[in-house]
Amino acid sequence: MKLGVIGLPNVGKSTLFNAITKAGAESANYPFCTIEPNVGIVDVPDERLDVLAKIYNTKKITPAAVEFVDIAGLVKGASLGEGLGNKFLSHIREVDALVHVVRCFENANITHVEGSVDPKRDIEIINLELVLADLESVNKRIDKAIKQARGNDKNAIVELELLQQIKPVLENGYPARSIKLPTDKKLIVDGFFLLTTKPVIYVANIAESDINKPSHENKHVQTVLDYAKTESAECLALSCKIEEELIGLEPDERQMFKDELGLSSSGLERLIVSSYKLLGLMSFLTAGEKEVRAWTIERGTKAPQAAGKIHTDFERGFIKADIVKYNELVSLGSYAAAKEKGKVSIVGKEYVMQEGDIVLFKFNV
Repeated sequence: MKLGVIGLPNVGKSTLFNAITKAGAESANYPFCTIEPNVGIVDVPDERLDVLAKIYNTKKITPAAVEFVDIAGLVKGASLGEGLGNKFLSHIREVDALVHVVRCFENANITHVEGSVDPKRDIEIINLELVLADLESVNKRIDKAIKQARGNDKNAIVELELLQQIKPVLENGYPARSIKLPTDKKLIVDGFFLLTTKPVIYVANIAESDINKPSHENKHVQTVLDYAKTESAECLALSCKIEEELIGLEPDERQMFKDELGLSSSGLERLIVSSYKLLGLMSFLTAGEKEVRAWTIERGTKAPQAAGKIHTDFERGFIKADIVKYNELVSLGSYAAAKEKGKVSIVGKEYVMQEGDIVLFKFNV
């Protein structure tokens, strides 16, 4: 899973990126500090892996991973190349979802590129630039599809119909993701690589003093929350600066600091939970003496396709899978005990994987 961190300059994008990846991306008080996108791979926090490692006496733990891409601050005119906008927009095309950081704190010492804190305006600046970039792409595709459709190219005819459905939505300033399409048509639109089809998580970057305050007590946060609801997008509030401070502490100190702040989980953990929810993802587990590992798949994935995440041979030669639920294995203390109690199920090709399944795939190639 690849997430692109976007937003106007100086809203806290690189600070958040530093916090969640420990990558040390440069963070400074001037626009376009980030030119080339910084990339960091983050382990997905999963307490189940440590529990299984003790049960299996495992030598190696491999969590699932999320790739974060820190994309430089966009400005008005980015779709026309302002602020190296075209280059930045091309980086967005490569990610699965967008983490849109919005400034929701006042600080006279930190320059705002638009001169004041106004979350709705800031969101709309970014979204408009993405819409305009997509409109240009759609117009080019329509010209090409019209020529191909004249030759009775069936695929071109279908594409043209979809493009002509998307164009007026973009012209009215709305993202392409606001169009509800059946799965088969959505797959075709995904092939257009439009920026505004990307699902979004809005991150309201708040001051430390606003941590744990209800959203209605911070008008800026409430604005972001209300905007996210209009798009059925995910939204969470966190302090990017506090997250950066947390990540620099030792685990014990980090927990103490979280307790002092009244935080039950870090911003990273909440961001990953939101990302999984947004993209319809889940994890299944494999466990043994050599390794305990989490694998990320889409909800609704069947057993053979899940096996293919491990190796293409597993999917090609899939025979069956032995599955035990995580909670039942932990409750009984061992795989052998789970098997003895009849808690290990043998499933076939039509089995739909469930969150927390511990799996042993059987295959033959």
